[in-house]
Amino acid sequence: MFTTVIIEDEKPAARRLQRLLEKQGVFVEVMLHSIVESIDWLSTHPNPDLIFLDIQLSDGLSFEIFEKVKLSSAIIFTTAYDQYALKAFKLKSVDYLLKPIDVDELKEALHKFTDYFQSSVKTTIDIVEIKKLLQPKALEYKKRFMVQIGQHLKMIEVHQIECIYSENKSSYAYLTSSKTYLLDNSIEALTKELNPKVFFRVNRQFIINISAIRDIISYTNSRLQIKLNTYNQADIIVSRERVKDFKNWLAR
Repeated sequence: MFTTVIIEDEKPAARRLQRLLEKQGVFVEVMLHSIVESIDWLSTHPNPDLIFLDIQLSDGLSFEIFEKVKLSSAIIFTTAYDQYALKAFKLKSVDYLLKPIDVDELKEALHKFTDYFQSSVKTTIDIVEIKKLLQPKALEYKKRFMVQIGQHLKMIEVHQIECIYSENKSSYAYLTSSKTYLLDNSIEALTKELNPKVFFRVNRQFIINISAIRDIISYTNSRLQIKLNTYNQADIIVSRERVKDFKNWLAR
């Protein structure tokens, strides 16, 4: 039996993939949710046989993992972005799945991996080359949003945003001018569209701009409270499971 690891920042997506794999008789050893967590775990454990790897994690591109840890694992990339055109480098030891993951496509990818796993000939994954192909598009983060105000459209530059928050299943951008605008996309989608060096999702409700942080305060249960320059409509708390990644994000 081969060992399998999932690296995926969206926990519901990771759990769904785990359930799909279990139905195929594949046991998942561990689920990792960030670059930092993945480097820590992979540095102290033997290489798994297979990694399901999300390309864009909340703290950056997952290729950063390979810069810190030498891996010989086979990889099946998972991504919501078909513009990455992963078909261009679908090698014997590399496959890809578009989200939401289709069961039949997952079966096909596992079948392909099984053939690779049992083969005496292994194909080396050229991560550097793959990164070159993907990075230009991966770095095309949002520069502005279009919002509708009555019959009018207004452009909002990303650098004007102090934070983005969700409320009643809607997403709002709070600006340095203290104005708030309704956005079209969900907070999950916005997390992927914003530059992870500038914006960080501190909990399920809030994404914050690093330049808007005024103060960071220790809070109950090993959490942190964030004070922004002008936003004061609600407490912004870094959830306990995100504190470590948040600190590493600040120090990058």
